[in-house]
Amino acid sequence: MHVQELLFVAAVLMPQCLRALRYSQGAGDENCETLKSEIHLIKEEFDELGRMQRTCNADVIVNKCEGLCNSQVQPSVITPTGFLKECYCCRESFLKEKVITLTHCYDPDGTRLTSPEMGSMDIRLREPTECKCFKCGDFTR
Repeated sequence: MHVQELLFVAAVLMPQCLRALRYSQGAGDENCETLKSEIHLIKEEFDELGRMQRTCNADVIVNKCEGLCNSQVQPSVITPTGFLKECYCCRESFLKEKVITLTHCYDPDGTRLTSPEMGSMDIRLREPTECKCFKCGDFTR
């Protein structure tokens, strides 16, 4: 079979395959959303000579992006592979800075630190507040 014949067969058969795939996945509905997630954070603090001063940790709740986005593959005579792919991924559309207090701090020997200045540590991280579907590989936003 020649390349043109293969492309014709793919162009004829592919729409039915895509339609069946869309219906089996619930009509292709997107559900990219912002969800809460519990993670365990550990932060080590070092002095100017590189010696560890303390290690702090805590279980914290942060936002994450999760869900499905509509993507498609369709036959194409102008692409080298013979198919045009449009992929979309669930990613953050807006980030905000969040201050988290790590409340379990230990010295290098593993002894719990309880003094007000050493017994906890504030760290800053950026977490998503909004999520939506973006074209995969598009980092220009």
